[in-house]
Amino acid sequence: MTMTDPIADLLTRIRNALQAQHTSVDVTWSTIHERMVEILKAEGYIDGFARVQDGSKTYLRVQLKYGARNARVISDIKRVSSPGRRVYVGADEIPLIQGGLGVVIMTTPRGVMTGRDAKKLGVGGEILCYIS
Repeated sequence: MTMTDPIADLLTRIRNALQAQHTSVDVTWSTIHERMVEILKAEGYIDGFARVQDGSKTYLRVQLKYGARNARVISDIKRVSSPGRRVYVGADEIPLIQGGLGVVIMTTPRGVMTGRDAKKLGVGGEILCYIS
């Protein structure tokens, strides 16, 4: 059986691992997954990640991050676009999440980036997810 929405699978695996208070989670590797995880690292939502080769399979091992008293750093992670309902915005329509405290991850003609970076470059695109 093929997966119809690999990005939703990535977000769900991270959400479930955080809920279960795991220290790390393995997700399937793809270029877009790796870029999304790089953004999570740069924005301070995860401790790190590594690409792991297991025979013919490649996956990402994501090191999850917790705050004081094991509080989750990522409180909400939400898929916006889906294969059945794409959500596109122009550069001036990119939303602010929690008054700018959250992050919009989007795919643009210049690659996968945060909404903040897309606004600076003046490009719009497809909103993949919101993270706060």
